[in-house]
Amino acid sequence: MAKSFLLAGGGTAGHVNPLLATAAELTRRGHSVTVLGTAEGLEQDLVPRAGLPLLEVPRVPMPRRPSPDMFRFPGRWRAAVAAAKDAIRSSGADVVVGFGGYVSTPAYVAARRLKVPIVVHEGNVRPGMANKLGARFTDHVAVTFADTPLKGAIETGLPLRSEITELARTLAEPGAREGARRAAREALGWPADAPVVLVTGGSQGAASVNEAVVAAVPTLLDHGLYVLHATGRGKDDDARRAHGDLKAKLRDRYAVHEYLHDMATALAAADAVVCRSGAGTVAETTAMGIPALYVPLPHGNGEQALNASGAVAAGAAELIDNADLTPELLVLATERMVLDPEVAQSMRAAAATVGIADGASRLADMIEAAAR
Repeated sequence: MAKSFLLAGGGTAGHVNPLLATAAELTRRGHSVTVLGTAEGLEQDLVPRAGLPLLEVPRVPMPRRPSPDMFRFPGRWRAAVAAAKDAIRSSGADVVVGFGGYVSTPAYVAARRLKVPIVVHEGNVRPGMANKLGARFTDHVAVTFADTPLKGAIETGLPLRSEITELARTLAEPGAREGARRAAREALGWPADAPVVLVTGGSQGAASVNEAVVAAVPTLLDHGLYVLHATGRGKDDDARRAHGDLKAKLRDRYAVHEYLHDMATALAAADAVVCRSGAGTVAETTAMGIPALYVPLPHGNGEQALNASGAVAAGAAELIDNADLTPELLVLATERMVLDPEVAQSMRAAAATVGIADGASRLADMIEAAAR
């Protein structure tokens, strides 16, 4: 029987992308989905583009220190909860699903007051304040990583885009894997058997990773590797200068892009990935069985290092602290993952023990169960 679901989350890609993947799975199953977001976050662009209705709730961050915002907070908070209640009523939601962040907190409180079932999904190993609260209101708690400390949580993995899920399934089949990898490399203009390293810092890029890669590229190319480097928007100048300084016969092996619009092809082509360790990145690389060198973001609360810890412990990835990253270490780690067949096979097999490709389906199952 078709149900109506209100999915709350927004602000960053870490909240919006799994929300959209879950919405797509629920819609495919015949349900009605409405999204609750803010007027400022990525959801303003991505949700309508996905063909989903978007209802707005005010963004009300909790004041961290004494300021005039402390006196304005109670009124803003009441307005946010009221807006969330209106969204639950107008959408006819049978279940409210939260993905964390500013949007989810008033949604959880409103749903509890209206006695509407709640499902919580936490993307990171270290849960945020919103999901710590939401998890107290429900028995339906899903997490990306098994080590996430939320009581009663079930490891569903991260909901991934359908094209990533399908590619992960293809790469898991030995017979289909090599064909997909060959096709992806040829789509990039490289030989079908090219040993490929993908470097990405996400849409914003990673300055320290870019710097180390630019210095390491001549050595990597001399040793026979091909490097696909996504620098981040506005951060490609050094990489393009390095490309121009290469020997003419090596330039075709180093592809520089500000942003990769077809990440599925890039991942299919890659023998290894050098990247940050946001939840989405770790979930995608492990689901696809790709060895990874993680360089966690040095800022914030250390959540990126925690996100990578399970894959590293399993032997599916290596980790270098941002402060310790050098071109020499990058070369050693990358060539070990790509050029040593035994290491590469071992890391791919380890990734299969921790990677989850069907996170969207598992979370949708939990949401449907909460609606009964």
